[in-house]
Amino acid sequence: MIRVLVVDDQDLIRAGLVALLRAAPGVEVVAEAADGTEAVARAARTRPDVVLMDIRMPGTDGITATERILAEAAAAPPAGPAPETGRPALPRVLVLTTFDLDEYVYAALRAGASGFLLKDTGPERLLEAIHAVARGDMLFAPSVTRRLIEAYVQRSEPVPDSPASLEALTAREREVLLLTARGLSNTEIAEQLFISEATVKTHLNRTMTKLDLGSRAQAVVVAYESGLVIPGGSAG
Repeated sequence: MIRVLVVDDQDLIRAGLVALLRAAPGVEVVAEAADGTEAVARAARTRPDVVLMDIRMPGTDGITATERILAEAAAAPPAGPAPETGRPALPRVLVLTTFDLDEYVYAALRAGASGFLLKDTGPERLLEAIHAVARGDMLFAPSVTRRLIEAYVQRSEPVPDSPASLEALTAREREVLLLTARGLSNTEIAEQLFISEATVKTHLNRTMTKLDLGSRAQAVVVAYESGLVIPGGSAG
C-alpha cells in the first residue's frame, strides 16, 4: 500500500482527491491537510510515502512545506528497516499546480519535490504519478515539466551552494545524470545504456551521495545549473 498525505487549501478539491485515492487499489490516504503548517505536522505524525502537495496556499505555502517535511524526515530516525543506501527513507512530494507556467514549480523542485502535476490532470494519470514517485522515479513529463524547468533555469540565478562542477562523478554517472535530466525514466535509461534498472539506480544513488543531494529532482536541477544540460540543447 502506498500511504498518501493530501494537502490542498480548497475543500472541494481536497475532498475530491481523497475520494479518488480511497477508491484506488494499492493506495491508502493516511491524512489530509488544508495548509502547509498542518501538512508538516501530519507528515511527521503519519510518515506517508507520498505527499500530494498544493503549491499555492495561504500562510505556509507548498514550497516551504516541502522543505520542512523533507528536512524533518531526514532528521528523524527511520520508522523501519534502513534502505540499501543506509539513509532514512524520505517521503516523495508530488506538487500540484494550476498553471503550467507557475514560477513556484522550479522552486519546489529545488526544494526536493519529486515532480509536479497540473490540477486538470486526469484520475488515471494522477494515480500513475503517485505510483511512479513512490517507486523513486521523478515525474518529468517532457511536454510540460521539461519545458518549464528549462525556461526557469534560463531565468534563474544559480544557487550559491550548487556544485560548480561534476568532477567527482564517473563518466557513467554523468551519463545517467544527463539522461535523467532530459526526462528519461530509469527503464528508458537502462534500455539506452544497455544496463539494468538496478545499475541505473546505483549510479543515481552514488551521484546524489557525491553531490550531497536529497532527491532525484535536485539532481536534475544541478544538471542544468552546472551546465551538464543546456536548456534547449544537450550536454555542456
